[in-house]
Amino acid sequence: MSNSRRDFIKKSFLLGVALSTPMALSAMFTNQEELTFSVDELMGKANPKMFGNGYKLRKEVHESLVKLTAAAKKDGFSPYVVSSYRNYNHQKRIWDNKYIKYTREQKLSPEKAIEKIIAYSTIPGTSRHHWGTDFDIIDGAKGVANNPLNEKHFNKGGVYHEFKLWMNKHAEDFGFYEVYTNAKDRKGFKYEPWHFSYLPTSCEMLREYINQGVIQNIQSSDIQGAKHITAEFLERYYNENVLDINTELIP
Repeated sequence: MSNSRRDFIKKSFLLGVALSTPMALSAMFTNQEELTFSVDELMGKANPKMFGNGYKLRKEVHESLVKLTAAAKKDGFSPYVVSSYRNYNHQKRIWDNKYIKYTREQKLSPEKAIEKIIAYSTIPGTSRHHWGTDFDIIDGAKGVANNPLNEKHFNKGGVYHEFKLWMNKHAEDFGFYEVYTNAKDRKGFKYEPWHFSYLPTSCEMLREYINQGVIQNIQSSDIQGAKHITAEFLERYYNENVLDINTELIP
């Protein structure tokens, strides 16, 4: 993300104004209907209808994933979704458990515990998994490795490396883009070679997330450690963790 774009988004956060930059979608998606999402839906507090066998995704995301799966199987792979839609309460359980573990068992300060959590886990209400557009995926043909969502499995020599190369080459043909890339200048969440997002819908949801100022609800949330989430921290988290992603996914 360029400095000028990051500065613009920062100003949008501080002033509570909406982004006016149009979405840059490929021609294959230009006929998609305009979507409107409530704050509850964007925060994982609604109950949207989901589709899938063993996973939960929005209808259009599921349909495109079925097509990707069929293509991958022709090349000897068996895509397996490890994680998909998660509602607010699910993410809250993850967050609260980690916060309690780090503060009580590891004796970290609240601030250090929060920093440790956000290396990989999102603050409830800010997860892309709330949207039903994102999923974590591995090659089921290789089985489920111990701690499957570990970068080493996707790097050269890893059990899912060949599948990752296939996804790098073909995923975008079906509308799926890696979210947390290994770009050197990217901040926020660590590299996640397993995490993909359906661009047509997730771009629209992120645009509305920005426009509606959803991030500002976090300080008053019911999560562990909420009182230690300052406005300054939230501004940084918003810019680095929510927005510093694959630039193709920025509306």
